[in-house]
Amino acid sequence: MITVLKEGVTKEQREKLIQWFESHGLSVHISEGRYQTVLGLVGDTTRIDDGLVESLEIVQSVKRISEPFKSANRKFHPDDTIVDIEGLKIGGGHFQFIAGPCSVESRDQILDIAKSVKAAGANLLRGGAFKPRTSPYDFQGMRAEGLELLLEAKKETGMPIVTEIMNSNHLPLFEDVDVIQIGARNMQNFELLKDVGKTRKPVLLKRGLANTLKELLMSAEYIMSEGNENIILCERGIRTFETYTRNTLDLSAVPVLKELTHLPIVVDPSHATGHASLVPSMALAAAAAGADGLMIEVHNDPQNALCDGAQSLKPEEFAKVCKNVNAVLGAIRQFQEDE
Repeated sequence: MITVLKEGVTKEQREKLIQWFESHGLSVHISEGRYQTVLGLVGDTTRIDDGLVESLEIVQSVKRISEPFKSANRKFHPDDTIVDIEGLKIGGGHFQFIAGPCSVESRDQILDIAKSVKAAGANLLRGGAFKPRTSPYDFQGMRAEGLELLLEAKKETGMPIVTEIMNSNHLPLFEDVDVIQIGARNMQNFELLKDVGKTRKPVLLKRGLANTLKELLMSAEYIMSEGNENIILCERGIRTFETYTRNTLDLSAVPVLKELTHLPIVVDPSHATGHASLVPSMALAAAAAGADGLMIEVHNDPQNALCDGAQSLKPEEFAKVCKNVNAVLGAIRQFQEDE
């Protein structure tokens, strides 16, 4: 349920109404836009009389939200959420490139790639320390040592780091990580979602391999229910009957999510296609569709990568992608200004 307040409502009037809602066992989320203030009510709102609230002098309208995701709902929070990561903003017109190797393999490797992707235009460094693999015999990542190397790369380049967590028990190791990634396989690990929700750290939440957008938003709701609203959604392709690509990139997810939620959305064309040759075109398409960022795998020696080398771009290829994507973004901004 949301309550839209009229313009000119004083802070005292608003606080008095909020206290009344809270006295009925509801939690209240305040969203202050440029022209209006929206109070989002979470809890059992059946005890609230819509007509009574709407009759109040300071209330413009009252609406009930039928969708099960409340906090992530754009009706609940009309303006785009802008997630701040060490001064870097994503969402609400702020676009970011997140780039780096699938997994951290050595000190020289991660430092070299970090410097290369930064020079090319990336502002955030991705890299896997803990790696979920289909086979238990595949490389599982350098784990804690990998995190230390990522932090060293951050110190060297100044780039905030994005890396995946596998287990709530690992949270103490992630204290200095800037963005905690929840991978596709853990999208519905609800206990993990609640635990990262308590950290208040930015979370990059990937869509599951066979999950609906509604399920993705419900997973975001788990994180938000614990008080963490710094969530970036990630479309990384879903499993279909098609076999020519690793997954099927659902670009329609971008405009649909833009309608449903205020949370920023990035696209991962690397995991979606599984082929480096397809990444540039899908990156351009994602930017044109309205994504708030791209997450791209880059490796200095893809042929000898320990993980997902086939879908990794070389640094010079990534630099070209950044240049072309920025051209698309510039054209879109010009078009919007001319309308």
